Amino acid sequence: MEKRAAYESVLPYVREWIAYKVWQLRLPGVQVAIGFEDEVLFSEAWGWADVEAGRRLTTTDLFRIASHSKTFTATALLQLADAGRLRLDDTVGSFVPALVDAGSPIADATVRELMEMGAGVVRDGADGDHWALAHPFPDADELVALVVEGGAKVPVGSAFNYSNLGYGLLGLVIEAVTGTSYAEHVRAAITEPLGLTGTGPEFDPAREDEFVVGYTGLHTARTRQRVPHVTTGALAAATGFHGTASDLVRYFSAHVPGRGALLSDHAKRLAQRKAWSALDSDPAARGYGAGFVADRINGREVRGHSGGFPGQITQSVFDPASSLVVSVLTSSATGPATMLATGIVHLLDAAADEHAPGPELPADVDTDRYTGRFTTFEGITDVARIGDRLLAIDPTQPVPTESPVRLEVVDADTVRMASGNRFGSVDELMTYARDASGAIVSVRGDSGMTHRPWSVPEESPEVAAALV
Repeated sequence: MEKRAAYESVLPYVREWIAYKVWQLRLPGVQVAIGFEDEVLFSEAWGWADVEAGRRLTTTDLFRIASHSKTFTATALLQLADAGRLRLDDTVGSFVPALVDAGSPIADATVRELMEMGAGVVRDGADGDHWALAHPFPDADELVALVVEGGAKVPVGSAFNYSNLGYGLLGLVIEAVTGTSYAEHVRAAITEPLGLTGTGPEFDPAREDEFVVGYTGLHTARTRQRVPHVTTGALAAATGFHGTASDLVRYFSAHVPGRGALLSDHAKRLAQRKAWSALDSDPAARGYGAGFVADRINGREVRGHSGGFPGQITQSVFDPASSLVVSVLTSSATGPATMLATGIVHLLDAAADEHAPGPELPADVDTDRYTGRFTTFEGITDVARIGDRLLAIDPTQPVPTESPVRLEVVDADTVRMASGNRFGSVDELMTYARDASGAIVSVRGDSGMTHRPWSVPEESPEVAAALV
């Protein structure tokens, strides 16, 4: 099966799997988009933009995408470098003279070292409680003061140290070079040329009704609380951006080499080359380039970024080699955006795997006769078409394709569990019972138990509010 067709064939199950995870994990809202070869193949939303108000989440509602902002900042700097307006080896002190005046060692760090998180700058400063909304995010003067007063924790260039303050300084660099505000420049240089109407560098009170409400997690309480929106001051370059999943798919598609005019391919390679590993003990571990996280999912190299803002967790990944892009935005402080994005990539890969184990589906089989979600007293099973295979999947797992049972069609009402974990009922049959209309009434399968159809219940705003 051609790759795009394979991806499209599994999108109905991606929709069902995410719907179940939203219900299972009591997530207020989730927005997902998937892109391939410069096109948005999938854009969906589940749950609520504002639970208490009963406002359903849509694909155009705006999320705080937090550290995705670093990719926009890095992109703007690389554009300026391509235009000859700065050099990546210029020192930050040449643009922020207050660092030189104060004698800060960070003044000698290069723009490149700050972009790659190798400048030795502390992560958030001695008082990072702006993240807990205890006080406002720092303005430019406060940012410089935080860097000057204990901001250098290791020698410049000696180690990888993720730093929001460092990216705040890069925002000041952009302002010094362009003579405009950070917000004005990134809008003119990135979001407007790409037509990203749902994306911007800071919370916009004029569009407040379009923003989702963020909520606290359930890690220390049985219920969630609303989290108010705040502006991010001089840390907008590190964490201020908002956006939609479909906008992020379009944006990261423009970072695939050979595609789009946002950056030269040379600049894209500089941004996406892994400069540091996050683990001193494992050079092959997840790491960082120049504004982009470098990672691996299911054996493929991916780039992108996550974002953690008060009440919202987000994740976008893209494959520079194939152009696949996945973006997941959640409105909870413990939202499983990375887990969901990873699971989606695994599902897409499984659908496109021409050498997947298990029997191929005959070309004339109507798989709708067998697919669905079925439950017993003990658990839940999804029977789903994944590419050219029919699989029985546990949707409660973080990676739904990790240990499937592979099914072989025997006749119109019977499949055989052809392979899988042999602690189960491999080599046995699953038989379907139907009503007069042909709808599935039950499936007798694993352990000989009767499985009955089940779907995620439609919840009223009142029920959802009680769960939150």
